[in-house]
Parts: sequence; structure tokens; C-alpha cells
Amino acid sequence: MTQDAQSPFPPATERDIAVVTAQLGRPARGVLGVGARCVCGNPVVVITAPRLDDGTPFPTLYYLTHPEATAEMSRLEVAHLMVEMQDALATDPELQAAYQRAHEQYLAQREAVEHVAEIANVTAGGMPTRVKCLHALAGHALAAGPGVNPMGDWALRESAWSPERCQCDDPGAALRAE
Repeated sequence: MTQDAQSPFPPATERDIAVVTAQLGRPARGVLGVGARCVCGNPVVVITAPRLDDGTPFPTLYYLTHPEATAEMSRLEVAHLMVEMQDALATDPELQAAYQRAHEQYLAQREAVEHVAEIANVTAGGMPTRVKCLHALAGHALAAGPGVNPMGDWALRESAWSPERCQCDDPGAALRAE
């Protein structure tokens, strides 16, 4: 895990890393901090290094980790919410402008952590012209707060999951009992 880069978010604890590893079912990589937590206190979004320890560029600064949240974003993708969003984006200049601002905020946040030339103008989730990944967009919305990423906010409004109603049923439950 890269800990030497600057992050505007609280650093992840060893317990956070253990919970995220359990949530993902694989070792957590490049975790710098926790961008959002559920009401149970578990990480929902982690902040990842723009360059992983093995040198791989990683554009997804806000990585959605909570199993219930990721399952719900997958369900919304299968239900074609991204098609509806893309159609709205194509015809709504205010939505386009808000999504462009989200893209710019995302880039600024990542640059504040570390500049990686290979991904300098690339965000995640398709910003600013496409709707590609609800997981990335919801992760950004949860970490940045309401009103920053309109597509992430939209996905969270449509979601049956919420960090305020969460009843963690993830593999990290045993860690919380400690």
C-alpha cells in the first residue's frame, strides 16, 4: 500500500485494510484512505493511489468496496440505468456542465495525491462525456458528497442500498465484532 502520497482523506487503518480485503475477497491494493463509510463504520469507498506499488497507473481514485453497494450498482447497470443517464446527458446542457465539473473535481483531487502522466486527463466512470461505470460514479459521489457528481448521485437515489441504512452483511463482519 502506498502511504507516502498525500491524500485529502483520513488514512486507512490496519482494520480498514483488513475489512476492505474481506469485502473484495482479495488483498486491497494502493489504499491511501477511506473516502466514505457506512453507518456501521465500515469502509464503503477507499481512496486508491493513482499509481499502484507495482507501477501500474490506476485512474480509479474513489474505489467502491462495500459488497452490498457494488451489487446494487451492478443491478442498476443490468437494469440499463446507464442508458437512461447517457440519453439525459446527450440532451441536457445543465447535466453536461455538472458532469464536466465532476470530471474536473475528480482530476484535481487525484492530481493533489499524485501526478501520473499516463492517466493525466482520464477519470473513471466515463466522465465527462459518457456514463460507463456506476460503481466508479457512485464511489465518487459518496466520497465527494452530494451535488458533486450528478450521475453518481442519480445512481445512489435509484439504489436500494444506502450507507445510512446499511446492515453490513459482508465478509468483514467478524472484524467488526472484535
